[in-house]
Amino acid sequence: MDRERLEGWLSAVQGQMDTAFDIALSQLKELSDPLERAKAAHALAGGAQDYSTQFQVVRNEAMNETLRVGQLNSTQLAAELGISKGRVSQLAKGAPPERLFLGSGKVTVALAEKLEDGKLSDGREKPVQGPVIATEDVQTYERLRELAEEVGLETTFERIPLGGNVLLNRTNLVVICGPRLSPLIEQILEGDPHLRFGKDAEGWHLVDRNTGEVYRSPMDRGENGDIAYFARLPRPDGQGTFLYIAGIHARGSGGVVHWLNKELASVHRELKARRFSTLISSRFHPESLEIIESERITPFYRPEGA
Repeated sequence: MDRERLEGWLSAVQGQMDTAFDIALSQLKELSDPLERAKAAHALAGGAQDYSTQFQVVRNEAMNETLRVGQLNSTQLAAELGISKGRVSQLAKGAPPERLFLGSGKVTVALAEKLEDGKLSDGREKPVQGPVIATEDVQTYERLRELAEEVGLETTFERIPLGGNVLLNRTNLVVICGPRLSPLIEQILEGDPHLRFGKDAEGWHLVDRNTGEVYRSPMDRGENGDIAYFARLPRPDGQGTFLYIAGIHARGSGGVVHWLNKELASVHRELKARRFSTLISSRFHPESLEIIESERITPFYRPEGA
């Protein structure tokens, strides 16, 4: 969307927001119970502040980049924005711009539940238990949380229940969930014209649709490695995107975060918030199971027009 179209859209949205604000404020003032009125006002103010904060993060990052690439100097940028040169310096010194690759506010990381299976040490089948989140996915979340904190973002996690029904139509969302656990995710992945998950007699794998190359997990050969799919995918409502991570096995998802720890700044410079998909290969220590190596093994594929 170009600037003129965006400004036109914002003008229309602003008019709708002004009307909604007037209605909400009027109804808020009519609440007779002062406690209920205070609680409702607090919730509304918090929601408005959250959106304002996200816009400010985007503004500060864009100012930082404008200065960094030499498009304008501080004096010129101040004139463009109608603020003082000192205020430009203050705002542009904020959190590193690459934080926007992960999100502009509190980041929600959704982790899939599954039923634990396998055998006990004596060979008997494990008794059926309630749904759990894979230990590897919890470790991946912790590493992602640490990365987010380094760039000034707060994170929270939520469980994707059995069946894979996850709310995708929201901002600042990262989903860690294999397609085998969510028909909804599986359907969205089918829209990727470049990469896909597949399954045959040898097990799950990833396929590059452009080259025809099939990528199988080293774990299936008894090796200490895995391959993961990493993408920014479209939301079902068409109003945005979400980040998606899924290894052929759960251990592979950690490889994506290990790789991002090294490459976040360069990835943000190249992709910003645009859609993409790629594959990340990683190796882990045989005893600690911590990821020790990771690399991108395909290009950043981009859907046409994205």
